[in-house]
Amino acid sequence: MSADRAVLEEALERGEEEGGSIEFKERLSRDVHLSDGRMESLAAQLRHRVLSGDGKATYVVGVTDDGGIAGISPAAFSESMDVLSLLAEEAGAHIDDVETWGVGDDSAERGLVGVATVCEGAVLDTDDDHIVVGTAGHVDHGKSTLVGSLVTGQADDGQGSTRGFLDVQPHEVERGLSADLSYAVYGFGDDGPVHMDNPHRKSDRARVVQEADRLVSFVDTVGHEPWLRTTIRGLVGQRLDYGLLVVAADDGPTKTTREHLGILLAMELPTLVAITKADAVSEERALEVEREVERLLRDVGRTPLLVERYGVESAIEEISDSVVPIVRTSAVTMEGIDALNDLFEGLPKTVSEAREDFRMYIDRSYSVTGVGAVASGTVNSGSVEAGDELLVGPMPDGSFREVEVRSIEMHYHRVDRAKAGRIVGIALKGIKESELERGMVLLPADANPSPVRSFEAEVMVLNHPTRIRDGYEPVVHLETLSEAVVFHPEGGQLLPGDTGTATVEFKFRPYLVEEGQRFVFREGRSKGVGTVTEVNRE
Repeated sequence: MSADRAVLEEALERGEEEGGSIEFKERLSRDVHLSDGRMESLAAQLRHRVLSGDGKATYVVGVTDDGGIAGISPAAFSESMDVLSLLAEEAGAHIDDVETWGVGDDSAERGLVGVATVCEGAVLDTDDDHIVVGTAGHVDHGKSTLVGSLVTGQADDGQGSTRGFLDVQPHEVERGLSADLSYAVYGFGDDGPVHMDNPHRKSDRARVVQEADRLVSFVDTVGHEPWLRTTIRGLVGQRLDYGLLVVAADDGPTKTTREHLGILLAMELPTLVAITKADAVSEERALEVEREVERLLRDVGRTPLLVERYGVESAIEEISDSVVPIVRTSAVTMEGIDALNDLFEGLPKTVSEAREDFRMYIDRSYSVTGVGAVASGTVNSGSVEAGDELLVGPMPDGSFREVEVRSIEMHYHRVDRAKAGRIVGIALKGIKESELERGMVLLPADANPSPVRSFEAEVMVLNHPTRIRDGYEPVVHLETLSEAVVFHPEGGQLLPGDTGTATVEFKFRPYLVEEGQRFVFREGRSKGVGTVTEVNRE
């Protein structure tokens, strides 16, 4: 007997013991099970199962009425989950989790059997207060460790134990270095912070989303220089409310610190500075680093505000494009954690609605068995609901594809609606995961998008060894796209420190770009920022 089959049969045996809370279905179809009269009776049946299981029921799909393993096609399983979701909604419940197994002869196409856990209560609406914070700072300055202690409320062991809650790749944990964006969430309720007990459990993140009145999502970026493009993607491609720049007390500001601060400020992002590892240095050294950070901020035209001196309320009131609060912290002794909690509980959301219509640039895509293609990213504007018809693209030829929203998850919690600023995964019907690419965008079905191959921009050269001439080929980071472009500066050149205009041309394919979007460009050690002033439509 295969391991998959053994696990499945054990689940079936447990389900049979639960009696009234278990239901076996070979499949569920829209035509049959959502027809007049049938939907009401099945919803009532589901409600009975949930009540029999003290608020939780188990639906096993892909089996016969007596629990025999049958297996159905991925398409039939996906439709079954769609139908079950609608039945659960009708019964005032929601699908909390789905596990699937492949069954059948390995030499033939394997069918699917799934166990869906249905819980009492409608899926969460995401209108709760919610801010998104992007971290930045030099490698080994304690970004992930600090965030890990914030979201769990646990002290670090001095060896980076809490950072392990964020790194998702085994090689990241082994090396102690983040290599991609990580995400974390915690929140606040009437009784204070709502922490995660074990962030590795999807259900634990979902619990925080469900229980908290106010959510704080972190986009944890990468401090190692070779992954600068990933850091830029995190700070530019996500719809952030605030930046959190970390500076280690045992190291002080570095070249990378200055680069990351420059990106945060170029994106006009209100920023806080956390001086980390305060436990590892003397009081004299901690004060010295505070002064170094203050000088660094003043050098770029910003006013530092020491939270320890002026208080959390002043920091919340004063933080802006020009004022940067500074908090001294230690994830080991938990110094400064209460102050950061108070700040994140009180800071207002800064991202405003630029438009009413829905838009989301895709940052990641993946495939879920029985669900299909999932596009992940931060909702830029508007809102989206399960069942909505959307467009996704542009494809390499500039076209857009019609798709349907199967379901939406936020930090592993199923939601019925997501609005601007939410980091979500949207399951899509009508496209394969292999056809989705970072930099594509999701739009309403009635939109009339016009992807472009070039645009006009006002640019500032932050760092370049010589002058930028016509034909300069950097990589542009705009929203979630990272693409090679060709610069055609007005007047034929731009010098370091110059601000000027240029035509920016995508080298390989069109993208959806609009006036007002800000971007970062880089090539080797050259870096600059820009704003789209006009798009060139063909």
